[in-house]
Amino acid sequence: MQLQDDDKPYDDINITPMLDLAYVLLVIFIIMTTASVQGIKVDLPKASSAASLAKPKTKAITVNDKGDLFLDAYPVTLAELETQLRTAKAAEPDFPIVVKGDSVVQYQRVMDVLDLLRRLDLNQVGLVTGRADKS
Repeated sequence: MQLQDDDKPYDDINITPMLDLAYVLLVIFIIMTTASVQGIKVDLPKASSAASLAKPKTKAITVNDKGDLFLDAYPVTLAELETQLRTAKAAEPDFPIVVKGDSVVQYQRVMDVLDLLRRLDLNQVGLVTGRADKS
């Protein structure tokens, strides 16, 4: 019978704690990534049915309660919005656009955006609404 020598170096690595850490980091990454895609918070007007128009290359134009314009969560002026939409149309001629206007914003500000989209001949436009309250 042969006894094991205690002076032998330890050559096995236990990777279980490392895998646990990798799984925890993966879950945290997934949660943080989905939480950061929210965009600009606006109080949407209510509609009886709200169908989703979200597509992979959809551009979102938001008008907040102060009348400020945002293109995909980045603040822009009306002239900058026109320039960026012309550039996007040159790359992809037929991309969908959703317009989110706060319920308290002046109607003219949203009409300025819709008029710009008509002048640029962008036809795939949707207006985002919230769900109606069930009373």
